[in-house]
Amino acid sequence: MKPTLVTLTLLAPLFAAAQAPSPVQVYGVLDAGVVAERGCVGECAKTKLDSGVASGSRLGVTGREDLGGGTSAVYTLEAGILNDSGASDQGGRLFGREAYVGLDGPLGRVTMGRQYNLVYETLTDVADPFHGGMAGSAANLVGYTTKRYDNTIKYKSPRSRSGFIGSAIYSFGESPFNSRVNRAYGATLGYAKGAANLSISHQRKENMLDATGTTPPVDQSARNTLVGANVDFGRFIGYAAYGRSRGDGSAQWNMENQYGAVVQTTPSRDSRDALFGVAVPMGATTWMASYVRKDDRDLADRDASQIAVGFSYAMSRRTDWYAAIAKIQNRNSAAYTVGNASGGGRGDRAVNVGLRHSF
Repeated sequence: MKPTLVTLTLLAPLFAAAQAPSPVQVYGVLDAGVVAERGCVGECAKTKLDSGVASGSRLGVTGREDLGGGTSAVYTLEAGILNDSGASDQGGRLFGREAYVGLDGPLGRVTMGRQYNLVYETLTDVADPFHGGMAGSAANLVGYTTKRYDNTIKYKSPRSRSGFIGSAIYSFGESPFNSRVNRAYGATLGYAKGAANLSISHQRKENMLDATGTTPPVDQSARNTLVGANVDFGRFIGYAAYGRSRGDGSAQWNMENQYGAVVQTTPSRDSRDALFGVAVPMGATTWMASYVRKDDRDLADRDASQIAVGFSYAMSRRTDWYAAIAKIQNRNSAAYTVGNASGGGRGDRAVNVGLRHSF
């Protein structure tokens, strides 16, 4: 059976349950846009129709059951969809966006399964005026490729009256060779009260490739620290972030032969990342702009900077259309590319125009 048919077959009982009084909620996002890329790494379709440009297209089921005493069982299953072709996103996984179950109570929320990691949440939810979407996504330069961890336990504390909140995450590597291989862990301390929103996240991903005795180990671990904030000044919202990324797997990188280089280049193993951005609401239109800089501290000094502007126009509570343009300036054989919410991109410049509907 095709993946989309399998998905609909498995979700059919849940659609039926959602029609009756029930805690089950079926939801989704469909996003499609025209993406024009220039300065491509290798060959690329310079103009194409793409899926999930501003937000990843998805079909999800979520719900909770009251267990008494202020505690509820919670769950989410969320499938990524490439609605330009009808295929599954996240490498063809059935529920590749999120799949978890847990308990939510007076002492906090504990969930288990495939979930977002903490540095990505701080970057996208707090620090980035584009919220990880469109050509202006800060994730083009800040942090690293992995957005979600498998085999993960996540804890989130209840928000205190003073506005503080904390989170912690542990992901089991589940390697037969070494318990440290592919495991991850981290924590976030956040503050949100009034006009201010601040998060400080640190996490480590142990990505030592399995060594079976004939293959030497290759350490592609990542250590990422990010401080992100936004402040609502009334007429506009200001955004800022500062981060440090260390390790062979700590940075975004296109591993192809960049721009016809004679020798394969390597990603930054030690960098400082900075972001400054703004969002200006004007009625149904929100204007966005950001500047991101990656300062590579390796001897190769592969620095990069990105400047982006864009806007979204709300046609209704559920439907908006958007446009954005971004350019990355690579230095010393760096090869960072302009992506969006669902793709890493192929060029150092991109223009997006699209439509997004949620249900």
